[in-house]
Amino acid sequence: MRSLETKIPPVVLTLLLALAAWVLARLAPEAAAFSFGGQFALAMMCLVGGATLSLLGVKAFKEHQTTVNPTAPESTSQVVTTGVYQYTRNPMYVGFGLALLAVVIFVGNIFSVLVVPAYVAYMNRFQIEPEERALRAKFGEPFLAYMAAVRRWL
Repeated sequence: MRSLETKIPPVVLTLLLALAAWVLARLAPEAAAFSFGGQFALAMMCLVGGATLSLLGVKAFKEHQTTVNPTAPESTSQVVTTGVYQYTRNPMYVGFGLALLAVVIFVGNIFSVLVVPAYVAYMNRFQIEPEERALRAKFGEPFLAYMAAVRRWL
């Protein structure tokens, strides 16, 4: 399945899964719906938090003059370990995941929740693992030390 590795840009995947969450919510029986006080506010907090985290990741890459192109991890010029990258190796992907969670909360359907673990599973297998493989090959021990010190997600 290496043919799928780093082929779908994560932002595109996130948008497709957000659409899937919406479709699932519309097709599911009414009994699968949920709502609670503060639902909209929580969804907006997740969306804003996710966008902020993703933008901080992009900003750090730009400051270090390395690529933000997720389909070409081999073109990375350096490993970024400062700023938000001290806390997660993948702040942009965590941010997209939070944005996806915001959609799930907003549409309020239990079946839509399925898109979140699908996102994590796809990203781990087809995006993050290939990126890590490329970065290990290019940067060796410094990247291995970073991997040991900072979690993949949170």
